[in-house]
Amino acid sequence: MRRIIDHGKRSERRACALLGLSRDAYRHPPQVSRSDQLLQAELVQFAHERPRFGYRRLALMVQSRRTEVINVKRVRRLYCELGLMVRKRKKPKLTRPRAPLLAASHENQVWSLDFVSDSLATGRRIKILAIADDFSHESVDLVVDHGISGAYVARVLDQAAKFRGYPQAIRTDNGPEFTSKALLHWIQQHGIRHYFIEPGKPMQNGYIESFNGKFRDECLNMQWFNTLYEARCEIQQWRRDYNEVRPHSSCGNRTPSAFAALHRTQTGGQKRDAKQANKTDR
Repeated sequence: MRRIIDHGKRSERRACALLGLSRDAYRHPPQVSRSDQLLQAELVQFAHERPRFGYRRLALMVQSRRTEVINVKRVRRLYCELGLMVRKRKKPKLTRPRAPLLAASHENQVWSLDFVSDSLATGRRIKILAIADDFSHESVDLVVDHGISGAYVARVLDQAAKFRGYPQAIRTDNGPEFTSKALLHWIQQHGIRHYFIEPGKPMQNGYIESFNGKFRDECLNMQWFNTLYEARCEIQQWRRDYNEVRPHSSCGNRTPSAFAALHRTQTGGQKRDAKQANKTDR
């Protein structure tokens, strides 16, 4: 205001008109009341004692010292004017190994994992863990349950490895199940590489995304499941059909199981390094 009057060579009346401010408000700026001054002093004191408290909890502490009711909105206004807002703690940025989506050259080189959600006829949600082999495009497993934790994922992978051998690497997104301590411990225990895709870029895990699209179109969108047991039975039946009956264009119009069997025949059996063979035999 003073800059407009002094540097702009405008009168007080003209400057107030330009800013939409009444001359009375300019001449008599608002003064902090005595009660607000006392309240501000208390807020500053409590904020220094409890630096991680927000205005709501500070309002409760102020209220405990007074008999009259203190409006929370008033506390919030003074809290903001004093600049007492709690700074958000920055989460450390995790650096995880990322690998380009390259074509696999043999079975168990990379398994891709992802979750698919659906619901029963009752409305209760179910979670489906999809595991696919990047080379043969086989569905390694489709696990259905109401909830699946990181430890659950590790148990499923161990079970699948008993029949197929351990993968050299797995590729997942950054979901909490795939970054849990239980799964990371399992990965370190078996010497498996873990590739993460970048957040918001699902096509970096394109093999499992393609599989999920077929799974939704041919199974989930075609029927309703009344119970969890029915969902497990129907989904496993679809998985057998996908692996053993349905031809796959990227497998030379063979089924994934036939393609994998042909490759094992041509290479003289499934090749595994000594480390993986020892782990499978345990």
